[in-house]
Order: sequence, then C-alpha cells, then structure tokens
Amino acid sequence: MDLRCRWLLGLALLPGLAMATGKCERLVVTGSPDAPPYLWQDPQNPKQLIGASADLLRQVAKDLGIKVDLLYAGKRSQALDEVRSGRMDMLADAPLTLNELENFDFIHPPLLENDYLVWTRKGSTLVYGEAADLHGHPGAVSEKSRMTQAFITFAEQNLTLTKTANLTQALQKLLLGEVEFVLAGRYSGLAAAQALGMADDLSTFEQPIDRPGLFLAVSHNSACNDPWLRGQLAKKMTELPASGLTEAALQRNIERWKAQQQQPQQPVSAPKQ
Repeated sequence: MDLRCRWLLGLALLPGLAMATGKCERLVVTGSPDAPPYLWQDPQNPKQLIGASADLLRQVAKDLGIKVDLLYAGKRSQALDEVRSGRMDMLADAPLTLNELENFDFIHPPLLENDYLVWTRKGSTLVYGEAADLHGHPGAVSEKSRMTQAFITFAEQNLTLTKTANLTQALQKLLLGEVEFVLAGRYSGLAAAQALGMADDLSTFEQPIDRPGLFLAVSHNSACNDPWLRGQLAKKMTELPASGLTEAALQRNIERWKAQQQQPQQPVSAPKQ
C-alpha cells in the first residue's frame, strides 16, 4: 500500500515537474540587422543574425538547454512587429521604453550596455566632462541611434544635434568640419571608423554620455513566455558581467565584422547607430 501511494504521488507530481523545467525548447529571436558588433545580418547566410548579442544569447540558451534561432526579420521596425505579434518570441537588443512595456517583458539586467561616447577630430579643442559641456557646439548623431529617453529629452532641450541617415554620414560630417562632435556607440563607432579608414583621424572621450541597455525582451504573445524562462534568463543576465564572456564576445565580433569588410563582394550592413 505504501509503495502504491508513493507511485501515485509520483505521477501526480510529474505535470508540475514538467512545468518547472519550462515548456519551451526552442526560441525564435530577432533584432537589428545593421548594428555591428552587437547584431547584423550574416553575409554568408542572410537569413541569420550574428554578433556579440547573438553569441552571448546562444551561450545562455545552451546553459539552459534551449535551442535558439537568431533570424533576420527585416529592418528594425519589421523585427519589432514580428515579435510584438508573437510570430517570433524575443528581441535580443531591445531598448527599454515605457510604451513597449505593453508588448514585452524586459529581462533585467540587460544583455549588454551600449556606451555612447563623444567622438571628435584628433586635435580638437572641444572640452567635455559632462553632457552640459556640449551646449552651444554643433554635433551629429545617427537617426538610428537608440539612446535613453532621459538623454533624448536632455538633448532636445540643450544640444544642437544634426540627425543623419546613418553613422557613416555623421562621421563624414565630423571629418569635413561641419560638426564638432558625433555621438556614437563605443564599439559601433570604432567598427565604422575602422571600416571607413578614419580611425587615425578620430578620438573619443572615455566618459560615456549615455549608457542605454540592450535588453532581452520576450513578447507577451509568445507561447514561450512563462515565469520559468523569464527567471532563468534574468539569473543568467546577472551572472554574465563577471563571466568575462561579454568583452570577449564584443572584441571577437569587432574583428569578425572588420574581416568581412575586406571582402567587398559580400553584402555586409554598415553600422547605422
């Protein structure tokens, strides 16, 4: 009788055990197709996204026993629509915005932080220690940049910024002397400057002017969105900074993107942020 009771109790616990380990074995993920070294469209396999965010997410998913497909879904707005609808499960590089809280569960802390730096021409006399120092100086920023709402509000009220179609145009304006500074990500700015042969002509201030997070954002309409997945992802995000994996992934993908620039026959996206 005792053995039979134990057996029945074991059967009763099986559904709960299955739910505790999560119901999703595969995540379909997308993001920006033109934001190296974080994410960009793979020139060897245009249906895929590659980059530091992709590498880190794959490592996290491997640790959790989940398969991840990082797929190209079109330009940024199209990727957002695919995930909002639930046709795809998650964004790999979402900025935290209030209006999107209605559509996504943002996993804290962020997968990566994107340090935006002040880029100037070598030999520039511009003095910068905080954002207010840029008041009265003409600058440029790519319209594709995704900065924090607090900084956007500050910039609109206090800075003179020309928005360009992409980061390449902003850096060209800087070299031509049309602006005194450009706001660009630490790594995307470096990748663009090196690809354009401008790296020796530019310098940066090390103090970031803004530090938006690039979050994993799970769609409210995803069948994979459950407490187990969100909790496990948050745990892994907390562990990442001390692992050393983040910096290694960024450096590896800067070199990867630079190497692709040596192959002009490959359709590689230029940084636009």
